[in-house]
Amino acid sequence: MKTLQFKLALILFASILFSSCSSEDDGIYDEKINEIKFEYNEMDLQILDLVNDYRASKGLKTLKKLDLISAVALSHTNYMIEKGEANHDNFDQRHDNLVLNAGAKAVGENVAYGFSSAKGVVDAWIESYGHRTIIENESYTHFGISTEQNSEGKNYFTQLFIEK
Repeated sequence: MKTLQFKLALILFASILFSSCSSEDDGIYDEKINEIKFEYNEMDLQILDLVNDYRASKGLKTLKKLDLISAVALSHTNYMIEKGEANHDNFDQRHDNLVLNAGAKAVGENVAYGFSSAKGVVDAWIESYGHRTIIENESYTHFGISTEQNSEGKNYFTQLFIEK
């Protein structure tokens, strides 16, 4: 199911990539972004809520969930599962894709693996200076998440943040 969802997300992503490169779109571009539908699991939604709750507790604006960002995150989560490690490999490609297809002005990324709960991974990100800095970045406006399990049941996480 997740493989089919991943392939569909890539097809949609590619169609947006090749059909909306013009700076003269004036609104059509945003409509295509909204056509992408991502299927969130329970842990994904909990992570998004926990991050927004944390931001609100610090007096920061909450972030809007954007399915396109989560689709990009899913491709990296699946890549990490294939490699068997958490990493930021190919971040420039995710960055460029989000700049081109989501109108991102800035992109941040947190990854992790092995945590069994949303609270566990969010707490670990908050305890880490570098990850917390991304979560607390005032300029970010939107975010997405992908949580997947490998064949041994270990969770892998990719969370992307953008400024629009």
